[in-house]
Amino acid sequence: MYKNRVYLASPFFSDEQKSRIATVVEALRKNDTIDAEGIFIPQEHQEESLEFGSFEWQDSVFASDMRQVKRADVVVAILDYKYEEGNQEPDAGTIFEIGAAWAWNIPVIMVQFHPENELNLMLVRSLTAMYTGDKISDGLQTYDFNNLPTKYTDMKIF
Repeated sequence: MYKNRVYLASPFFSDEQKSRIATVVEALRKNDTIDAEGIFIPQEHQEESLEFGSFEWQDSVFASDMRQVKRADVVVAILDYKYEEGNQEPDAGTIFEIGAAWAWNIPVIMVQFHPENELNLMLVRSLTAMYTGDKISDGLQTYDFNNLPTKYTDMKIF
């Protein structure tokens, strides 16, 4: 059985965001159609040898992330960003990675921990499948990443 490589698009700037990443990674690693060692987690590849925020750092991180998106069989994107601060908008970097994946014909599986939020139609129309709330772990563990069945969301769309 083929094991898919995943690019995990997500913000990783707070403890809450890192907790959501851990939940998604744990579920993906239990899926037989995922290469458990082939999950690219951007927070683990931040070019620590370069000065954070410098032009060289920006250039290197951007190039690396875009290469990894293009190499992935599928992008899994966590849409929750600063929910704990009352901001329900997804992270701009995550949205950019979703758009790049869609343009390169790479399937996008979206995750939204807070399904009561509204979702922009551009994101909804670019997804292959979506899991929300308490369905995330089970959904990602059992989803067939080899056949990629469409799974729409019932979130409110704007």
